[in-house]
Amino acid sequence: MSSQADKVSVQIKYRDVEKTFSGSMEEVWLLLNKFFGEFVPSFEIANKLVLSVDLQRLVKECEGIIAFSREGANLLVSRDKLTDNETLALWLLANYVGHQLGMVEGDAVSKEELQAKLGKSGKITSTRLGELVKGDIVVKTADEKFRITTFGIVHMQKDYIPRIKTKIGS
Repeated sequence: MSSQADKVSVQIKYRDVEKTFSGSMEEVWLLLNKFFGEFVPSFEIANKLVLSVDLQRLVKECEGIIAFSREGANLLVSRDKLTDNETLALWLLANYVGHQLGMVEGDAVSKEELQAKLGKSGKITSTRLGELVKGDIVVKTADEKFRITTFGIVHMQKDYIPRIKTKIGS
C-alpha cells in the first residue's frame, strides 16, 4: 500500500464553521476528537447567549393581542389599557410578526404612522420612540423609519406581553 492511499481527508461543515482535516487515519481521528472536544462545548455555551426569535412561539404568545386583516396589522388591546411605550412597541412587534408571516410588506414603520396609531402629538411620539431606541427595544433605520430589535422582541416576550395579558385579563 502506498502512503497516499493511507491518507484520509475529512471535511466538517456546521452552520458557518467549516474545517478540513487531512493526514493518516490516526492523525485525523485525533484531530476530529480534539475539534469536537473543544468546539462543541464552547459552541453550545455561546449558542445559549445568542438572542433568537422562535416565530411560532411568538405568534402563540401574541394571540388575542395582535391580529392581521387585509388592511395590515391590528392591536386587539384597548389603547387606554396600554402605556405609550407598550403601544409603540406592540405596533412594531405586530409589523415584525406580520412581515415574517408575509402579511405585511415591511417591518419598519414611519414616525408619522406610529404617531397616528398612538394618537398623540409628534413631540410625545418622538420622546417615546427615543426612550425605546435608548433601551435598545427599537432601532431607527437608514430611511428614518423604526423597527423592533431582536432584543426588543425578547424583551417583549419576557416583560411586555405578560404585563399586557395581565392588564386585559387574558
